Amino acid sequence: MIFLKAFLVGGAICMIGQIVINLTHLTNGKILVLFLIAGAILQGFGLYDKLIEFAGAGASVPISGFGCALVKGAVKAAETEGFWGVLKGGLSATAMGITVAIVSGYIVSVVFTPRTKRK
Repeated sequence: MIFLKAFLVGGAICMIGQIVINLTHLTNGKILVLFLIAGAILQGFGLYDKLIEFAGAGASVPISGFGCALVKGAVKAAETEGFWGVLKGGLSATAMGITVAIVSGYIVSVVFTPRTKRK
């Protein structure tokens, strides 16, 4: 049953993204930021944790889950370290994901020949 929940919630998040793509003229980067901020806001109100408890990876893997992790880390560090914890807590909580994205992006760019699209 957990797989079905993850599939449905993750699919719903993707469907919302596709609807935003179809109905607006927003760029991909702006849509990613929109989802990241939405996840952060939902976590700020304590709602995204409940969604993760329900759907597992279906809610934690999309970019909105990254926004949730940023806020969760900032709040946790703020409780122990104060103002400076707010600034470094989110990055500390998501450091592994950021590192994997940078390293894998570098490896892919070395293995393959990157080039811009021709118009």
